[in-house]
Amino acid sequence: MSDSVPELTIPSLVNQIGRTRLVPIQRLAANTRGNQIFGKLEGDNPAGSVKDRPAANMIVQAEARGTIKPGDTLLEATSGNTGIALAMVAATMGYKLKLLMPDNMTGERKSLMTAYGAELILVTEEQGMEYARDQAAAMAARGEGVVLDQFANPDNWGAHYSSTGPEIWEATQGKITHFVSSMGTTGTIMGVSRYLKEKNPDIQIIGVQPEDGSSIPGIRRWPEAYLPAIYEPARVDRIIDVNQAEAEDMARSLARVEGILSGVSSGGALLAALKMLPELDNAVMVTIVCDRGDRYLSSGLFPAN
Repeated sequence: MSDSVPELTIPSLVNQIGRTRLVPIQRLAANTRGNQIFGKLEGDNPAGSVKDRPAANMIVQAEARGTIKPGDTLLEATSGNTGIALAMVAATMGYKLKLLMPDNMTGERKSLMTAYGAELILVTEEQGMEYARDQAAAMAARGEGVVLDQFANPDNWGAHYSSTGPEIWEATQGKITHFVSSMGTTGTIMGVSRYLKEKNPDIQIIGVQPEDGSSIPGIRRWPEAYLPAIYEPARVDRIIDVNQAEAEDMARSLARVEGILSGVSSGGALLAALKMLPELDNAVMVTIVCDRGDRYLSSGLFPAN
C-alpha cells in the first residue's frame, strides 16, 4: 500500500497580498532631533502597489455578497495602479475586466494591464479621470458590466482597516505618532486612520495632495463634484500640499540615497514628512511607498545620465 502524499495548503496569490516590509529612511531623515521615518514598501505586493489590497477586497467582498460571479465583466476608471491590481486579481479569480483611463499614463502601466488580460478604453488627458468615471457609470447603466467604484466603495478603505493599519501598528510596536499618505481615492488614508485612531486617538494622520498646477500620478485635488464619497475630512488631521518638481526630486533621492525605487506620489509623501520634522521631537512617522519606480521609467523620472 503506497503512502499518500498530503495535499499542500499554500495560500492563493490573492491571499498573499499584504504583509509588506517597513524599512527605515536612514539618511534622508538623519539627525532630526530623535525623529524616525519609516517607509512601508507596498511595491512588495504581487501586482506591485498598495492598490493590490483594495482591488482584492472589492472583488472578494462583492463575490461573497453575490453581486458578481466568476465570468462577469467588471468595469473601473483608473489612473494606473488600481487598474493593474484589478487586472491581476480578475485574472486570478476568473473575471473579465474593462478599464477606462487617461491616455497620458505611462506605457508600462498600459502594458501591465493588458498583460493580465484587461481591455483598455482610453480617454484623453484633457477629459481626464472625471470623464473616465462618468463613462464607466454609463457603460454599467447600459448593462456592459459591474462598476466596482473604488471612489465610493467601503471595501476600498476596508482593506486598509483590516490589513495596512494593523501591520503598521504591529511593526512599530504601537509607537507610531504620525501616518503620512498621499491621497487619491483616499482609501488608504481613510482605512488606516480608522484603525490607528482606535488604537491611539493622538496619532496624527497627514494627507498629501499636489499643489495647484502640479500633476502627480496617483494623487489628486478633486473638484468638489468628484470628491470620493469614501472621503471623510474629519479623519485627516492635516493636509500638506507638495510641488510636482520637488516630489520628483524626492523620488530620485529615495532611489539614489536610500535604495528605494518608487513613484512620484511616494516621493511626495516623504517630502511632506520631511517638511514636518522641524516641528517635531522623537516622532515615529510612517509613510506609504505606494508602488515601484520601474513602472515610471519611460516617463523620464529616472534619466540615464
